[in-house]
Amino acid sequence: MEPRESWAALAAGGVAGVCVDLILFPLDTVKTRLQSPQGFRKAGGFRGIYAGVPSTAIGSFPNAAAFFITYENVKSMLHHDSTSYLTPATHMVAASLGEVIPFSLVQFPLWESLKDLWSWKQGHVVDSWQSAVCGAFAGGFAAAVTTPLDVAKTRIMLAKAGSSNASGNVLAALGGIWRTQGLPGLFAGVVPRMTAISLGGFIFLGTYEKTRQLLL
Repeated sequence: MEPRESWAALAAGGVAGVCVDLILFPLDTVKTRLQSPQGFRKAGGFRGIYAGVPSTAIGSFPNAAAFFITYENVKSMLHHDSTSYLTPATHMVAASLGEVIPFSLVQFPLWESLKDLWSWKQGHVVDSWQSAVCGAFAGGFAAAVTTPLDVAKTRIMLAKAGSSNASGNVLAALGGIWRTQGLPGLFAGVVPRMTAISLGGFIFLGTYEKTRQLLL
């Protein structure tokens, strides 16, 4: 990548991160409370769903900027030596180096594949709004399939000292949820999670593409 492309990815990523956090922070708070073992009402209900927004927005700029400059640089380097059928693997590697979570391993290869398919269908590269739509679909799908891991993470974070979940064992947390609540427990909060992340994918990836295009 040329220096100006790297700077554009850095700035566009930061702007996109701030935009999506400012808009979707309340939905994430609601989702977390739905997944709480205390139940939604005892966990706070709809009270104070905007608490913590300023600090989150401030922290999201460097995080998102670092993710995208890593993602674009790794993708650029790997693309030189990869054939077309290895493209999804290239995107998975780039996403995992940018942010090591299963969600990114699903979302970003799907986002790139949907953009490639749409570009091929219409005969030219997708516009920023089309990239945003692809981001929404990719985000929603990734959100759905990774919800059990998100529920387990929430239970571990909210676990009381000395409880079985306090050890941080994700598999043990998943097993405990399955035994006590079954499938509904594993997918608790899936609707607000899919809604938030679909909207987040639309805003985050659409804003990133548009800002990057403007800067270049």
